[in-house]
Amino acid sequence: MAKRDVIGRYRGSFIGLLWSFFNPLLMLAIYGFVFGYIFKSRWNGQTGGHVEFVVILFAGLNINALFADCANRAPMLIVENTNFVKKVVFPLETLPWSTLGSALFHLAVSTLVLLIISLLADGSIPGTVVLFPIVLACFVPFLVGTMWLFASLGVFLRDLKQAVGIMTMALMFTAPIMYPRTMVPVQYQDLMLLNPLTVIVESSQDVLVWGQQPSWLLLGGYAICSCLFAWLAFVWFERTRKGFADVL
Repeated sequence: MAKRDVIGRYRGSFIGLLWSFFNPLLMLAIYGFVFGYIFKSRWNGQTGGHVEFVVILFAGLNINALFADCANRAPMLIVENTNFVKKVVFPLETLPWSTLGSALFHLAVSTLVLLIISLLADGSIPGTVVLFPIVLACFVPFLVGTMWLFASLGVFLRDLKQAVGIMTMALMFTAPIMYPRTMVPVQYQDLMLLNPLTVIVESSQDVLVWGQQPSWLLLGGYAICSCLFAWLAFVWFERTRKGFADVL
């Protein structure tokens, strides 16, 4: 189902799946022109070139894109698959996994583009890149839990889809994607950790850009909270699924 979802996005287009490679490449070029050339942005005032800033920005935006793709599609996930609810015996709890698989495919392509640009700019790729799957593994339970929660609520609250779009935008601007957490006043830096993207964004930047190991204490705590949230969301999904057929 994840493969069908990926192929379905580009069915009928001239270059097909190649769009999954060109889209992040074009976005990276746009970010480089706007933030690097026009605004001449630097990460926390560092003297590095604008390419470095764009790579850091892109690493964070990829995580946000993964979350936004899953969260924005979740409210209509059950509604758009009514046939699975009414006509056949189907494990509805697996629908978020197929959506997540599609989103992870696009993240993998975007990460490949990021690493290629890093190689061309710096001549090397950090060895800590191999830790990136561990960072994602801590994020996956939260993503699936979010989709279970939003998919079940979306059946009963159709306005949720609009609200989720605003929420994902707010989370993007309150996460350390376009600026480091150290630029925020000290008394508010810890509050940023309440944003579910903060730890994952910083850990991704550490392993993909800076060549550093992530904060294992923060990442471990995040993983535990992520798994707990996923379990609670699954319990909610299983209890509410009995009313899906009646509403749909």
